[in-house]
Amino acid sequence: MNTRGKVTLVGAGPGDPELLTVKAVKALQAATLLLVDDLVNPAIVALASPQARVVQVGKRGGCKSTPQAFIEKLMVMAASEGENVVRLKGGDPFIFGRGGEEVEHLRAAGIPVDIINGITSGLAAVTALGVPLTHREHAHGVVFVTGHARPESDGTDWRALAATARDARLTLVIYMGVSGAQRIQDELLTGLEHATPVAIIERATLPDQRHSVTTLGELHATVVREQLSSPSIIVVGDVVGGVAAAVDAAANFRVA
Repeated sequence: MNTRGKVTLVGAGPGDPELLTVKAVKALQAATLLLVDDLVNPAIVALASPQARVVQVGKRGGCKSTPQAFIEKLMVMAASEGENVVRLKGGDPFIFGRGGEEVEHLRAAGIPVDIINGITSGLAAVTALGVPLTHREHAHGVVFVTGHARPESDGTDWRALAATARDARLTLVIYMGVSGAQRIQDELLTGLEHATPVAIIERATLPDQRHSVTTLGELHATVVREQLSSPSIIVVGDVVGGVAAAVDAAANFRVA
């Protein structure tokens, strides 16, 4: 008898449980084992069956994290023993969630794997401001980019990205960028104007969400002054410009 289980990579979205897909909720309710990332809202974990085992495998920039190799080994072992494993990730598994690496590892081990998308924080954050990522008059495309590269890599070519964003009229959505705000600002200013609108959204969709709207030339100063920290999304581009007056009128928005 084949008792082999499976693994489902589930996107928990940006934090608000009401933004989960129906498919994600069904997967949570069917799981016998949940491997949960650090930024997942506990209210989402609570949707799982009371009989499910929950293992915290926190992964967060600047903090002690569970090694990725250990998580992958645990998924293979549990599924091989017949567990219905849900790997619960903040945002979307395939957007800076290392989902691609996990799928490759699981498939190489012969483990069935499904993927359920979640709303990525780069989209939810700007939606919270009433800002579109694309707009016929302001932005013809959008680039999702990480501000936190692997130590052994060369990282993002911000100068080239700035030139491309300027010439192609693209919105830049930067994940994990607040700790490197000064470097990102300096590099992007080689191709973008000092006055380019920027929004920084911390803990998007959660009750303690905070926002600041500023300019590229004041990005780092705003992060420091407002004490913005991870998890935050930085949005750079003209789509942000139209929101400044609107957010200035709302008590829970800060306009730098």
